[in-house]
Amino acid sequence: MEEKKYETGNLEYREKADIIPKTEEESASLTVQDNHRKRQKKKGKRNGKKKVVRVIGFVAMAALAAAGVMYVKGQTVRTDGEVSAQRTTSVQRMSITSSLSSSGTLSPKDTYSITSLVSGDVVSAEFEEGDQVSEGQILYAIDASSMETELNSAQNSVERAQNSYDLAMEEYNQVLSDYSGNTYKSTETGYIKTLYVKAGDKVSGGTKLADIYNDQVMKLKIPFLSTDALYISVGNEAVLAMSDTGEQIGGIVTAISNMEGTLTGGRLVRYVTIEVANPGGLTSETWATAQIGEFLCAQESCFEPALDTVMSADISSAVEISSMAVNEGDYVSKGSPFFVMTDKTAENLMRGYKNSMDQAQENLESAQNKLENAQNSYENYTITAPISGTVITKNTKVGDKISANGNAATTLAVIYDLSQLTFEMSVDELDVQNVKVGQTVEISADAFEGQVFSGTVTNVSLASSYSNGVTNYPVTVTLDEVGDLLPGMNVDGNIILSQAEDVLVVPVDCLMRGNRVYVKDDSVTEVQGSVPAGFRAVEVETGLMNDDYVEIVSGLSEGDEIYVSESSTTNGIPMMPGMNGSGGMQGDPGNQNRRNNGGGPGGRP
Repeated sequence: MEEKKYETGNLEYREKADIIPKTEEESASLTVQDNHRKRQKKKGKRNGKKKVVRVIGFVAMAALAAAGVMYVKGQTVRTDGEVSAQRTTSVQRMSITSSLSSSGTLSPKDTYSITSLVSGDVVSAEFEEGDQVSEGQILYAIDASSMETELNSAQNSVERAQNSYDLAMEEYNQVLSDYSGNTYKSTETGYIKTLYVKAGDKVSGGTKLADIYNDQVMKLKIPFLSTDALYISVGNEAVLAMSDTGEQIGGIVTAISNMEGTLTGGRLVRYVTIEVANPGGLTSETWATAQIGEFLCAQESCFEPALDTVMSADISSAVEISSMAVNEGDYVSKGSPFFVMTDKTAENLMRGYKNSMDQAQENLESAQNKLENAQNSYENYTITAPISGTVITKNTKVGDKISANGNAATTLAVIYDLSQLTFEMSVDELDVQNVKVGQTVEISADAFEGQVFSGTVTNVSLASSYSNGVTNYPVTVTLDEVGDLLPGMNVDGNIILSQAEDVLVVPVDCLMRGNRVYVKDDSVTEVQGSVPAGFRAVEVETGLMNDDYVEIVSGLSEGDEIYVSESSTTNGIPMMPGMNGSGGMQGDPGNQNRRNNGGGPGGRP
């Protein structure tokens, strides 16, 4: 005889049976519940778990066992090993739950220790232990007089460096345009009366190049309201009206002043320069008004010649003229080629402007870095709350001197964020794949016996730990409501992995050969493997399953009488749903990771 031990539902029992060789068919038809049970036994072995079972109605059963019989569904079953009736149960409608339990200690959502990066005297600390503080609220002010002078100096240095860089960059971009193709371009518009340079000459900054005169082109520098000038651009067409004759001529906007001026009445204006071709009657004594698009000038102005001046070289280093692009008497426009520089001297000229810009940029970056460091240092003299929460401890007060010694900095205060509480559950590697963020957690606390709090899984960490051949993963649970709970309290968490309400369930041991059950049918007269006569095979669709029960989605009806596998009986005593009560499998209270995989039917709804 061999003694077999079985666990199912809320019962743990043993059965003595002869070792009888199985037929090939019987060996190939392992039931679903057998495979499921093997996995649970393996899991229990790896986790060092011990299942504790609850038996409802055990006293009544013991009384019947003393009499040598048990009454099951109206049939008599002897306890001496002889079975006089079929082992059956009925399909019932219940609630089924699969869950995972563990314990932990409550912690605040966030904890922050206030320290200082600078040394000095505390001049302000307007908070006390127990106060509620907001993120960004000033906690401590430290004497920062020594930093104010350094900060002002750094700010001035940045301003100077920025101006220098802007100028250098503007000059470099300008010479890229002016000296494209190694060509020096005219800086004026007009006729060349006298030419002072020729091919082979060396030209440096300020060298006299030519006399330029242009009375065929007249210009009118005339004011427009500053608000209107913003919409005027170089190149816009203008209509000029002579003040004495009313004659109109067209012109082109060539310049717009960046500086504002003031006319009578406090009107702010900017001067717009308009050039026109002289029809022959325009002089420096001719007055006119101007209109550019929809904008009218603020007052009239007088014409003046476009040019009558000496054009000098505007370059930063000496260059050599390779060839001239103009002759005396030629008409030149601003930006038109004047002479061509040799390749070598043109390259040296461009390099000088580029080096000046690069150096200005380096100076600016250095000044900015110094300012940033000074600002950071200055800000460190004001310590603000990094989080919103409750002040737990205050260790420093006004008048105390703070010494910042690197990693050994003194903790000035401690803040807890008590808006939420969390705790960590340790979950076995066999179960962690079933835990998901967002799952509901039922929580009980030692300090509040009988109360149940709700929580949610907020993180499933991959930072596993290994001990005694078992790998565990930390799972963070956040309470939905804090209530009267406090950090440091011990709690038990029960993660609801899955649940089904008001569904049809049968014991796991009823499933045979996949998703097949055997329903009572007296018309069946033949034995089907290990299933006796009187039962008809039915394929069912299953849903949620735990250690003891499985949800039947389709294929059976409430009250159907079904066959229970012999493996679920003890000395011929079948497991009955009516024995389940409201419990299910409970883990060992001493185990930090306990599986309530049989959270089980909670009785009839």
